[in-house]
Amino acid sequence: MLERARRLNDFPAGPGSVVYWMDRDQRAEDNWALLFASKLATDSSAPLLVLFSPTITPAFTLRRWDFLLRGLQETEKRLLQKNLPLICVPSNPVDFLPSWLADQSAGQLVTDFNPLRHKQRQNLEIASRINIPFFEVDAHNIIPCWTASAKQEFGAYTLRPKIHRLLPHFLEEFPPLPVHPVSANSFGSVDWKKVQTALQPDPSVLPIEFLQAGAKAGYELLQHFLENKLSKYAVDHNNPVVPGTSSLSPYLNFGQLSAQRVALELLRENPIGESSEAFLEQLIVRRELADNFSFNNPAYDSYDGFPLWSRATLEKHWSDLRTYRYSREIFESAATHDPIWNAAQHDILAHGKLHGYMRMYWAKKILEWSRDASEAMQIATYLNDRYQLDGCDPNGYAGIAWSIGGIHDRPWPERSIFGKIRYMNDRGLRRKFDVDQYIRNVYAKGEHT
Repeated sequence: MLERARRLNDFPAGPGSVVYWMDRDQRAEDNWALLFASKLATDSSAPLLVLFSPTITPAFTLRRWDFLLRGLQETEKRLLQKNLPLICVPSNPVDFLPSWLADQSAGQLVTDFNPLRHKQRQNLEIASRINIPFFEVDAHNIIPCWTASAKQEFGAYTLRPKIHRLLPHFLEEFPPLPVHPVSANSFGSVDWKKVQTALQPDPSVLPIEFLQAGAKAGYELLQHFLENKLSKYAVDHNNPVVPGTSSLSPYLNFGQLSAQRVALELLRENPIGESSEAFLEQLIVRRELADNFSFNNPAYDSYDGFPLWSRATLEKHWSDLRTYRYSREIFESAATHDPIWNAAQHDILAHGKLHGYMRMYWAKKILEWSRDASEAMQIATYLNDRYQLDGCDPNGYAGIAWSIGGIHDRPWPERSIFGKIRYMNDRGLRRKFDVDQYIRNVYAKGEHT
């Protein structure tokens, strides 16, 4: 476990409680950060407190908070079985955490790794304001992000050999989380209604009520995928008409399910073949590439984060004539001239998700129909984070930056508006799958929100 942790300051441990500040990995099982904190607490015969203190942003609408809080309620029950309290404080961690730690006479602080700049800035600020050890543990990636690579990688082809070299060492079974021997009796159950009221989520984006949240639901969905879909994944996963994907992204995003657990379950029962390799490429290499991008490029969600070659080619074509030009409001309401794009946006609005292949088309058309690439990034990021259950996540930011700004891609033959950015159009979609059936399928799902 020590290999997955890094210290953010240099102070001796105090005699009080160990606090695990849960952020990105919202589960009791298969959680390296919680296991690390548990060992610290056991070794020092101290209580272990699990604290959830979310950063409140406009992108976290009622849809996202609903899924998150439903998952956390299950996590609370599982933690209590291990004699661990969950404390939920809906307040900016930088504002309250240093003084709260002092009030609790905390002796050590542990948090899980999140590469996004808001969490990294919070970590630095908190580390400068406390005088107890502060550890960051990568419980999200199989290989710790800072171990896999110390720089921003050019693409999957440069990160893949590093991942494959380290994977045999890090892809290990999780030890069980023990029942903690030291009780922390002063904390009662979380008042979840009070927490939701305090968060004041934007109610205009309603929950996805048909989708169960939590570790149990994520694990059951994983088993369904392995038993019914994995064998055809290599053929089906890029076809939006066929239900061939795992649909695990919300559970992985909120940390209700561990990517390492997914890989272990797959390898336990399934031979390595074309479909298994294709799925593991997405689960491990592409996900960890996205974390690498966000961790090493603080401008991951803006035009400034694009490579020099793509900014040069996009700027060369900024004055090109756009046959169509739409405002953010038109995009948001799925009211463009293109029924395929509108169906994709409707899927996001109504169901909180979008097939990966359609996400590429969706983002590239926002580039084609916006003033420039900078505006396109703003619109695509806004829509992704506001409506998608797997938004506000490095995978989404890397995918948008790939589609609009050529991140992790190469220059392609030059054309209007796109310059040397890879192009997609409806004719290409029609060659790959039945577009009309896709549109029918989207609207046939109904309004689950």
